[in-house]
Order: sequence, then C-alpha cells, then structure tokens
Amino acid sequence: MSSRTATYHTTVEWKGEHWGHLVMGNGPEYEFSAPPEAHGHAGVFTPEDAYVAAANTCVMMMFIWAAERFKLKLLSYECRTEGTKLIELDRTEIFTQLCFMPKIRVAANGESATVVEARVRSALQAAQKYSLVANSVKSEIVVKPDILIEE
Repeated sequence: MSSRTATYHTTVEWKGEHWGHLVMGNGPEYEFSAPPEAHGHAGVFTPEDAYVAAANTCVMMMFIWAAERFKLKLLSYECRTEGTKLIELDRTEIFTQLCFMPKIRVAANGESATVVEARVRSALQAAQKYSLVANSVKSEIVVKPDILIEE
C-alpha cells in the first residue's frame, strides 16, 4: 500500500491595524489578532490560541478514536492544554512545550479499575502517537492525566 496525501487550506486577509480575518477550508471564519503583549487585541482568537487549540483538538479526536478501539466506556473527556512560549534575547519565539491535562471519566463496566486505567493510559499513548498535529510540532509534549474510573 502506498502513501497518500491530503491537503487542507486556510485563507487570511489583513483588515487594517493588527486585525485579520481567517477563513478555514472546512467553513468556519474568525476575526483574529496578535495577543495584547504583541500589540494585538484582547478577547479575540490569536495564532498562539490556534496553535494550542490545534494540538488539543487533534489529540482529543484521536483519544475518542482510541477509546472506541480499546473498548472503553467513556463518560467524559475535558482537557486543558497549556503552551509554554520561550522568548529569546533576539526576540525570536518558540513554543517549547505543550502540556495536556485531560480529565477523563470512564465506567469500569464490571472490570477492575486497574485494568481499565491501564487501557485508558494506552488509549492516551495511542492518541498522542496518531495525532497529526502532535506529531507535526517541535514542542515537547507532556501529558498529565487525571483518570477517574467509576463503578
């Protein structure tokens, strides 16, 4: 079987000052700006938000996929992800780390909590392994899960 490719696109348009308009290939549109510390505006979508959100949403979708394959009875999934940005002396910047803090509730479904938790951890590893975005970033990926197994 040979490799395949897929192409995704976005279009941005400058709207004056530090404002832009983003149209995603899948349809949604957003106004965006730089963050306030970079002469942008507060309370709006930023490229930094987009970067962290892309990783967080991709890992979540891959976790849902993995949970189905690992036969987990998922009750809830919520994940706060923090991106740590390093600002160098020459003012270049890089996200050095993405820290994922998922809160995952799973039903034991008659199995021991230890066995179910091991499967949840395996599903988290698979989600990271198969996440297109997590695999495409240079940042260190850290996962600190809070797993609750309910009887």
